[in-house]
Amino acid sequence: MNKKGFVVAAAVLLLSVAGMFAQEAVAPLETPAAAETVMAESDPAAEVVEAADTESIKYIAAAIAVGLACIAGGMAVGKIGSAAMGAMSENAELSGKALPFVGLAEGICLWGFLVALLIVIL
Repeated sequence: MNKKGFVVAAAVLLLSVAGMFAQEAVAPLETPAAAETVMAESDPAAEVVEAADTESIKYIAAAIAVGLACIAGGMAVGKIGSAAMGAMSENAELSGKALPFVGLAEGICLWGFLVALLIVIL
């Protein structure tokens, strides 16, 4: 694995572990009657905090989707583009065959954007 891939994998692992420890540990309720009591005594401010936490996690997930897709797309365009330019320098007729592959690599970024858009909207 190259250095860039290792750094991206380490960053994703670090964010995943931080997300697991960021959540509060909630003790399970023993009986359904206890659950009803807790629901009856629930604080409206706590529900607002829960909604805000859900919204922030949604935006973080969208940012990670776009960020990783753009990093991967940039790496792909860099490798494919340099190979296409090298091939076109030897044979100019290959330009029509090489450029669609660069466009396919750029499509990775668009898919990341669409996933993030669906996360935010839904």
